[in-house]
Amino acid sequence: MKRVGITGGIGCGKSTVVTEFSRLGVHAFVADSVAATYYDDTSFLAQIRDLFGDSVFRPDGSADKRIIASRVFSDAALLRSLNALVHPRVMADFDTFCRQHRDEPYVLFESAILYDYGFDRMMDKVVCVYLDLAERVARLRERDRVGEDQILARVANQMPAEEAMMRADYVILNYEGNPRRRQVSLIDKMLRQ
Repeated sequence: MKRVGITGGIGCGKSTVVTEFSRLGVHAFVADSVAATYYDDTSFLAQIRDLFGDSVFRPDGSADKRIIASRVFSDAALLRSLNALVHPRVMADFDTFCRQHRDEPYVLFESAILYDYGFDRMMDKVVCVYLDLAERVARLRERDRVGEDQILARVANQMPAEEAMMRADYVILNYEGNPRRRQVSLIDKMLRQ
């Protein structure tokens, strides 16, 4: 079974592309979604409290991920510390996921920070979903209802999209009107060989 990374900058449409692969029966491990479940784990919350203090917790004891995000995206050292808590757990969970799907030709590991943290070295192939920055900002402003400054702060913490595209084995150009389904189908056929 091949491990195939799927990456691209925030707002490029990775989720839409993963949905297209899913239509073809491909199983996807979405790193951000899995990591979000850790905030329901009391041992993880204790580590978050040690790292950030009480200021990121609501009165009910849950962590406020928006506050955490605003803090880490303006503090590189804090982001590294958070990632040191999250990334080993994510990769352990991905290993379990791969064992569960070991009879498949390949599985996807979707992560916007695939190259940034060396996850690409654990993959057999990488697919990059590309969309230029102006389009991504426009999509994110509409989708997340956040300002351009917040979007650009997040983008600044990721590898430039053009660099990721140049390093990938396959590229999907995810513009409106572009034949996304056809691109996914072609890559799927190559990955199954």
